[in-house]
Amino acid sequence: MTEQASAWTSAFDKGSFVRKSSEFRDHVSLEGPFKAASERYHLYVSHACPWAHRTLLARALLGLEDAISVDVVDWRMQNDGSWSFNPDEPGATADRVLGSTSLEDIYAAADPSWTSSPRIGTVPVLWDRHHATIVNNESRDIVRMMATSFAEAGLTNERVLSPADLREAIDAMIDANYESVNNGVYKAGFARSQSAYDAAVDVLFERLGELEAHLEGRTWLVGEGQGVLTEADLCLVPTLLRFDLVYVVHFKCSRARIADMPNLTAYLERFLALPGVAETVNWTHIKHHYFWSHQHMNPYRIVPEDPDRGIHAFSS
Repeated sequence: MTEQASAWTSAFDKGSFVRKSSEFRDHVSLEGPFKAASERYHLYVSHACPWAHRTLLARALLGLEDAISVDVVDWRMQNDGSWSFNPDEPGATADRVLGSTSLEDIYAAADPSWTSSPRIGTVPVLWDRHHATIVNNESRDIVRMMATSFAEAGLTNERVLSPADLREAIDAMIDANYESVNNGVYKAGFARSQSAYDAAVDVLFERLGELEAHLEGRTWLVGEGQGVLTEADLCLVPTLLRFDLVYVVHFKCSRARIADMPNLTAYLERFLALPGVAETVNWTHIKHHYFWSHQHMNPYRIVPEDPDRGIHAFSS
């Protein structure tokens, strides 16, 4: 299962969107070539991207801000799916590690054959300063490494996002939400046939209904009783946060809003209230990215007005 976001580097099967694979899948550990250490690793992210947002959430909730540095690309993704650095854009940065102007330069630094294909780089990227290479560009792997390897190395706070006794349940929850919700909104939005769209929307809203029912009387997705905060929540929340603001309109996920689902709305409010979480959310990058970057879907790049209510207003 892969979790990288770029429609332009993905294929279509009978009108259905098929996500591309992540190419770099090494792991940070206590031993081996990529050892967990403070100030050794660097994240490249987009505030707009839900997959990259997962890693920012893990970094914030685990107190890894001083251990893992971050650079942020411009919210404008080009028509070919490429990202660039623009320190003049509020919320974005320069590449302060390599001095690159684009994410493709970073991939080429890790793999010189990258530009000969050519291929498009995706976020997030976990870069190792010591070996001057990409360790991993799979969001789920990066979150797991932060919650396990960095924690085992004593670099995190006391929060436990991946307790060993719940890991099977965590993975099952992430799997259940991935194709249906996380990737489901993209399947709906990038569908190239009515049947592909209809199928994606049916699966998406069936799963959202299940999650709404699951959260009745619960605080978090996994665990006994009211549950405990885990990686499963970090992997779902970025999609839900973007839902009413972007996916309802732009991806035609218009059957219902998260604002119409009281348990999911309360769930997002609880999550956004956690220390450090609101600081990872950049509504401007999120909204303008989708409506500007997907010009094949919005040729005049018109950015619609915000909804008059919804979870984005809660944290504005």
